Amino acid sequence: MNIHTRQEVMLAIEPFAAKVASDFLKPIEENWQPSELLPESQSENFFADVKTIQQQAENLSYDLLAVLVGNTITEEALPTYEMWLAGMNGINVEENNGWMKWIRGWTAEENRHGDALNRYLYLCGRINMKEFETSLQYLIADGMDIQTGTDPYKNFIYTSFQELATNVSHRRTASIAKQSDNLILSKICGLVASDETRHAKAYKSFVSKIFEVDTNEMMLAFEYMMRKKIVMPAVLLRESGGKKNAFSNFSDASLRLEMYTANDYVEILRSLLDEWQIATISGLKETGEKARDYLMALPDRLQRIAERSKTPEIEHKFNWILG
Repeated sequence: MNIHTRQEVMLAIEPFAAKVASDFLKPIEENWQPSELLPESQSENFFADVKTIQQQAENLSYDLLAVLVGNTITEEALPTYEMWLAGMNGINVEENNGWMKWIRGWTAEENRHGDALNRYLYLCGRINMKEFETSLQYLIADGMDIQTGTDPYKNFIYTSFQELATNVSHRRTASIAKQSDNLILSKICGLVASDETRHAKAYKSFVSKIFEVDTNEMMLAFEYMMRKKIVMPAVLLRESGGKKNAFSNFSDASLRLEMYTANDYVEILRSLLDEWQIATISGLKETGEKARDYLMALPDRLQRIAERSKTPEIEHKFNWILG
């Protein structure tokens, strides 16, 4: 297939995007909803159920609360993500085509994550909700800086990686919450993690399809993103007063809990190299071959760096957390 532009590629594989939307998005009536996971206000047991949540939340460590707040803010900044995806080259937001079916459907499913986690934070009694909401408003207003521009190839590399990373973080939050008998929080995070896995499969399939029709350019995009390094969408996270080091402090808390580490970054990269069969893919030009060489050597190099890294010990005091 002789394709020269990103727009042409996106148009050519639009029917595939429609199939992915059908295969990987659940029917709305079959989706879990936040109201099913948390106390219902009309129930006569509402106050007793809230009290149970608050008693269980007393067992949550400071670092876990910090990670939970950071993850929730990341999920709640959804308007930025939908606008970003809809702004990619080759997307026509005025058409109800396969790409927009996927983007809107993905957004609708992701919207449940922030809703459920936000309500939990409100009910658990350990979070200063105004401070939390201020950080959320900052993040939506500031946007994000993930080095992808409007290039769909780079964006799909990013989303494939990012959905796997968020799965790791939410899955481990669920596990730690369960160990401390926070069963409601554990269930919420477990369901969110499951959604992230399903969404990752969809984005990975987009990349696989592009490799079929524009092999060399897709390889160059993969190399570009890994040279830049995949940063989290909440990299511009800050606390009230405009403090701009909140993401770094949030990341340190995650490292102390081993919620998401440099080793996880390496393992995700290895899984993507295997998924897309980078070692054996054919049809590359010289530039693509050089990009492949860089990518195949990268996990071992990053692993050596990860082995030398130290876990930060200083525990930052967040405005988000009460007490």
